Amino acid sequence: MSKTGDHGEDRGRLYNPYQDLQVPIKKIYELPTAPEFLFQEEAAVQRRSWGENLTYYTGLGYATGAIAGGSKGVIDGLRAREEGDTIKLRINRILNSSGHSGRRLSNKLGSIGLIYAGLESGIVAYRDTDDIINSVLAGLGTGALFKSASGPRSAAVAGAIGGLMAGAAVFGFVRNLCLMRIGCWLLLVT
Repeated sequence: MSKTGDHGEDRGRLYNPYQDLQVPIKKIYELPTAPEFLFQEEAAVQRRSWGENLTYYTGLGYATGAIAGGSKGVIDGLRAREEGDTIKLRINRILNSSGHSGRRLSNKLGSIGLIYAGLESGIVAYRDTDDIINSVLAGLGTGALFKSASGPRSAAVAGAIGGLMAGAAVFGFVRNLCLMRIGCWLLLVT
């Protein structure tokens, strides 16, 4: 006994748009897991060029700083409200505070990214190897250079923090490079 409607069609089976393809459905949606390259020379290179590296780290640092600084500025702007403020004045205070904090932190983290990328690319070119030591040395140098104007003690502490954060990122304790930027933020505090 089949379920039929008023016009005699079978209502027990749903329409399958893939029924005439003669291809297993899973095969359609399987995507390659390895990157695809247009030229074979690109496949042999396992690392970004120095220009790509410079752009990536500087941009990542600037964007991370803008988001984190802007968020901190919004919180500071909300805390700075006073009794009797109009809504326009509160919004203006929040916008000014987030713009000021975001600009300061994004410039600092962008500079840290620029220094790190330059040092790492230089160390890779000098040593002609791509290993963990390059990242750690670049982190040490970045911290020391960034805080060098504050004196030798601050530069040494910031260099140690930078080296530890770069080492942690390479060894997998920190999975995301954005989290490495939080460690670089410690350079700003010390």
